[in-house]
Amino acid sequence: MMPTPPHASFTRSPNASTRSYDSSSVSSATSPRPSSQFMGSLSGNSARTGSGHASQLSGTLGLHTAPQSVFHPYQPRGTTPVTGRESMASNESASGTPSLSNAQLSANVQAQKRAYRQRRKDPSCDACRERKVKCDATETTSCSECSSRNVKCQFTKETNRRMSSIKQVQDLEKQVDKLRRENSHLKRTVHDRDGRMDIDMDGVETGTLAFASIETRPKIRRRPAQSADQTRARLNFRDFSRGLVKPPAPYRQLPNAFLFEPIKPRIPPKASTEKLLVAYYGAFHHVLPILHWPTLQHTVEELYNATDLSRVPNSWLAMFFAILATGSLFCEEPHPQRVLQAGQYLEVARSLTDPWSNDFVLEDARVFFLTSFCLNEMNLKSAAWTTLGSAVRCAQDLDLHLEASTSSRVETDMRRRVWWAIYIMDRSLGLEMSRPFMIDDADCDVQLPEPYDDHHLHTEGPVHPLNGTPLTHSIHKVIHVVRSFSALRRALSASTVSPSQLTAIDSHLAHCQRQFPAPCDPASDAKIGPYMLVPLAYLLSARLSLHRHNMAPECPRELRIGSIEACSAIAADTALLIARTQSLEDAATSLLTTHIFRCVLFLLLRGWYDRASTCILALKSIDCRRDVAIPCGRYIAFFVSVLSSRHAEALGSRSNRLGYAKPAPYAGVPGPVTDSLLYDQELLTYLSADLQGGLESGWIWDRAEHENIAPARPVGGGLGDHNNRTGLNVDERQNWGGWDNLLVAVRDLASTVASPRPTFTTQALPPLKFEAGVSHSPAANIRPLSEESSSRPTESVRSTERISIANII
Repeated sequence: MMPTPPHASFTRSPNASTRSYDSSSVSSATSPRPSSQFMGSLSGNSARTGSGHASQLSGTLGLHTAPQSVFHPYQPRGTTPVTGRESMASNESASGTPSLSNAQLSANVQAQKRAYRQRRKDPSCDACRERKVKCDATETTSCSECSSRNVKCQFTKETNRRMSSIKQVQDLEKQVDKLRRENSHLKRTVHDRDGRMDIDMDGVETGTLAFASIETRPKIRRRPAQSADQTRARLNFRDFSRGLVKPPAPYRQLPNAFLFEPIKPRIPPKASTEKLLVAYYGAFHHVLPILHWPTLQHTVEELYNATDLSRVPNSWLAMFFAILATGSLFCEEPHPQRVLQAGQYLEVARSLTDPWSNDFVLEDARVFFLTSFCLNEMNLKSAAWTTLGSAVRCAQDLDLHLEASTSSRVETDMRRRVWWAIYIMDRSLGLEMSRPFMIDDADCDVQLPEPYDDHHLHTEGPVHPLNGTPLTHSIHKVIHVVRSFSALRRALSASTVSPSQLTAIDSHLAHCQRQFPAPCDPASDAKIGPYMLVPLAYLLSARLSLHRHNMAPECPRELRIGSIEACSAIAADTALLIARTQSLEDAATSLLTTHIFRCVLFLLLRGWYDRASTCILALKSIDCRRDVAIPCGRYIAFFVSVLSSRHAEALGSRSNRLGYAKPAPYAGVPGPVTDSLLYDQELLTYLSADLQGGLESGWIWDRAEHENIAPARPVGGGLGDHNNRTGLNVDERQNWGGWDNLLVAVRDLASTVASPRPTFTTQALPPLKFEAGVSHSPAANIRPLSEESSSRPTESVRSTERISIANII
């Protein structure tokens, strides 16, 4: 017998043949190669190194592990037990031949072979295939035929593809697990460094929701740095690149304001202007301070002292009339004069704006933004949406979305305020109308505005007040809320919002609500002003939009129950806040009005009629101040009639039970959410209201293309036409019943079904700490309408009326 050469016995050793697929497929799952770390731990083997020795070790194993299939479950790296497939015995013989006989080896691995071969047919090694004998190789040992003949037990035929693919899948799983752990480590590092909060969800449909924490500032984008003095290059570039390249906005030359020469309008009397500026300050500037108020006051004084308006820039004059239009919507004038005056001022501002302008200034962005805001308050949402697009593009042309320093600290902060105001409008209006956002967070790196009021912010820097708060406006609080709308929109893009996403987004919004003053907590009993409730409407409306999404019929029963319960709790909290708000009509916006309208529907559905009456009284006080209020009241009256008919059906079914009549499918809604309500698709559709305004969110438009749609009635045109702003003609506006009849209908509905006390657990947030000495009132030199109206004699009448209607039931 010829001597066996050293390293002649290899157990399924790697094959250098060109027919092998790759390095991972050659050494398949049935022939793992021991790692160097494990081989170094073997006793008495430190002198034996090399690939040949590794293969020899694997060929002389005596297995002591439990039976194990080749399709073993995946285990993360670092958690694999020692008795797994990589554990080897060190009882090899010195000659490199197997230390066990064929019978002993077959007895030791019989369990492995049985479990291994029960799953699928094994491929045979090359030697067994040529000899056409049965191959009993396992994933860790060579076959008995190759062991007895001392030949290589290798797999290079086409049948090895199955085993190599298993090895590839296992290797990919290990790589994915490694990347996951490295990604988690990097996220923790980023969180420790700049405070970013990443919330990861398990599951494909959940994805990853990332929220920028309140303490986190937007990340500064990369800026190229110059290596030498570029003064001469800049001068030459400015000169010879005209008409080819425009420098960045902070370094452009001011455009020639006299190329566009419209007819200069007459400015209103100074007394009227001051009145409108006070209304603008009290209702708008507290939430979105896009102007430096001391500078505006000084410029307005110069305007009225000037004798020639031809030298006043058109852009500033257009901004001035846009400010007056915004103030007109919140002034004390009667309904027709108020809206007509606002429309006239907007027309003047539009006439002063060059439609073909190619050079913009900051005032142009303010004009587009204020015009969009006014159109939204006048219930012309599509017009507001398109005008907002002009504001976004104008702001991006001015590089407002990028952090840039200017020579004046006031101007730098005004650039930030204008951009963030446009950002807030883009997020809130897009969410309300189910439209895509026009601003991508990845394109922006502008920092948050200075945390100081206008009266403490000067060109040289902010001045800290001695005995007062440096900040009273709410733009920072609103920014924290709307920065989460991107994650909210991603969650709403799915058919259902998972409970984990609901928890994550609601927790973040709860964290944002803690930044508001203590009276904004629903559990508080302190009086609050309208300038505090208006910014809170962004948060309350977002929470309602989040939970209301799961009301769709395709959502599971548990999610629909949770959706109605959560929306009812938010509506109840809103009613508590409204009951403590004084003169809400002085500063109520279209967003707050529509949010109150949605809350009324849920409160009526659950039978909480006293809180529903509180919200209806708030809508009555707003009335024609917001053009959307009348359509809201008309829809509520229709919803009350539907609820009354459902209650009548329920009473009729109970009266026929003795005659064994078939029970009605609807058994009343007050109290807990019942199955009969969940299957009343028509009532849920009416409850969703404006959720049906989009193709992605509304479920009633399926197969609606087969219906005959009547042509729309002409309802008027222009900003001054009430039919155009409300979408209703004169008869529809006057014959819906009115607010008083609506309150009577709610009272009758309450008498039909006993109004239960709310049994839900109020989703109130933890108590907020109200710092002593902090004043949430406006600056001393400007008194908003909310403070002036608090001393009116009509306020006691409103309070008495609210209390009386709350105690009717």
